[in-house]
Amino acid sequence: MKIYLSIALAASIALCSCSGTKTVSRINENEQVDLSGRWNDTDSKLVAQQMISDVLGRPWLGDHLKSQGKKPTVIVGLIKNRSSEHIASETFINDIERELINSGQVRLVQGGEFRNELRAEKADQQNNSSLETVKKFGRELGADYILQGSINSISDANKKTKLVFYQTDLELTNIETNEKVWIGSKKIKKVVQ
Repeated sequence: MKIYLSIALAASIALCSCSGTKTVSRINENEQVDLSGRWNDTDSKLVAQQMISDVLGRPWLGDHLKSQGKKPTVIVGLIKNRSSEHIASETFINDIERELINSGQVRLVQGGEFRNELRAEKADQQNNSSLETVKKFGRELGADYILQGSINSISDANKKTKLVFYQTDLELTNIETNEKVWIGSKKIKKVVQ
């Protein structure tokens, strides 16, 4: 019995010592790292940069400035993940919003859950803030355009080689008229071996 116990203990120690330890290295946030071939932070940033550069370079922007005499106000709506993998669409939306704001060519208003949180804060201020500092209802900046879209993917594999194709489609729509003023598409193809 003692022999079996000694063998089991020795085997456990051997297995634990062979498992190794993990190492973690900090790297530059802009460094491109592709581990699995799946959608990653580099894809999100590049697609956002290229698509916002395209949308802001199209005639709708000049037409709006000419007819309205001011920058258009944009809200980023839903961008659906229709791919075969988990994609953090909120990270992609943040990249898009950052590009829009940093362009200086449009005004951006809050949307979704964050807008609801702002409205709840405003409602709370009505009862709990001083008259000099309370923020009033009905002063929100209404959006002229909404940016919406989807991310799709197609995968193909043969033995140890896998191909992943991503297509991001975005549309900018005039909220008042429902007129689509821009449609953009960005494609990424990755081979993983």
